[in-house]
Amino acid sequence: MDDINLVPQYSTSNVPGRCLKCLAEDELNKCLFQLLRDEGDDKELAKKFEMIVAFLKSPESQKLRDKSEYYLSEGKEVSVSITFTNGKPKYELKVKE
Repeated sequence: MDDINLVPQYSTSNVPGRCLKCLAEDELNKCLFQLLRDEGDDKELAKKFEMIVAFLKSPESQKLRDKSEYYLSEGKEVSVSITFTNGKPKYELKVKE
């Protein structure tokens, strides 16, 4: 299973941004529509769906959203990687100067 990478952007008067939660919810909707279209036969897509749901429900999600907003407000580029390792979700915040 590939990692899920979410890259939030800070909103300005000229550029509409996307928060981490919004990006995750967009990915969730894409997966859901694809699963419905394929009638749930894609196991990889079902796993991706489960990973995103777990991320959105986790207490770690709010912490990562807060941290990403903080770094974005400082003008830094941020990404969050969601992986599934040994049956457990793992979240990693990456910050570029």
